[in-house]
Order: sequence, then structure tokens, then C-alpha cells
Amino acid sequence: MVRILILCTGNSARSQMAEALLRRDGAGRVEVVSAGSRPAAAVHPLAIAALAEVDIAWEGRVPRGMDGLEHERWDVVITVCDNAREACPYFPGQPLLVHWGMPDPAEATGSAAERLQVFRVAREVLQRRISALLALPIERLDPAALGEQLTAIGRMP
Repeated sequence: MVRILILCTGNSARSQMAEALLRRDGAGRVEVVSAGSRPAAAVHPLAIAALAEVDIAWEGRVPRGMDGLEHERWDVVITVCDNAREACPYFPGQPLLVHWGMPDPAEATGSAAERLQVFRVAREVLQRRISALLALPIERLDPAALGEQLTAIGRMP
């Protein structure tokens, strides 16, 4: 099983949605955890709402810090924001470090409906990237080839 860690700053929106989607779609192939360099107090309610629209129940989740995770062995570490990329600690075993940067939907302004739409767009971008990741033979690709593929996936709109 491939172990994937998804990092962002607050672990309240992008990384939580990515973890939820990857858990659902990669069950049996990947073990996934998300965390934040400065975890927020709660998962953003619009992230929970956007996940509920695709039948993922994510209520009750709590943002997690990186404490202890830097001592675990990961095959892939994906950062979804620039701050987490900069704060990315050293991980044993030389995991692939990949950046899938994207705007933070939690910073959206406007009406509740407009802000929810921003979360939907973020969810769909993450879904496309995760689907592309899971279409790869991730268990069999050599690290260099996997790194190239995952970097290219991170550029997908």
C-alpha cells in the first residue's frame, strides 16, 4: 500500500478535501493522512458541505498538525499550498515531495452561495488530480517516473 501525506497550512480545506477524496477513491491502494503546518481550529464548514455533495460525510474531523508525522515513512508527500511547501520538514526514507498548489477556497469572499461555488471548484480540481494519480500504476513506477507524473498532475487545472 502506498502511503501519502497531504500537507497545507491550516488543514481545514484543500488538504481535508484531498484526503477525503483519496480515501474514498483509493481505498485498498493508498493510505492517506492530511495535516497542516499551522492547523486551524476546525475543518471549514464549506469544505464539509462540498464533500457532502459527492456523498462523503466528513463531519467531526479535526485539523491535524504535523507532530509525529515527520518521523513516519511516507512514499509521497503532496503540498497543496505554498506555505506548506516552504515549511515541509525532512521525512525519513526520502519520499517523493510533490507540489499541487492551488488557491485557498477559505479565502473566498462573496455570498455563501458564491463561496460554496469556490469550494466546489477546488473539490473538482482535486478530484481530477486524484483520479489522474490513481490511474497511474503507483505501486510499480520507479520514483523518478512517479515524481514526473505527479508533478505534471499538479499542474492540471
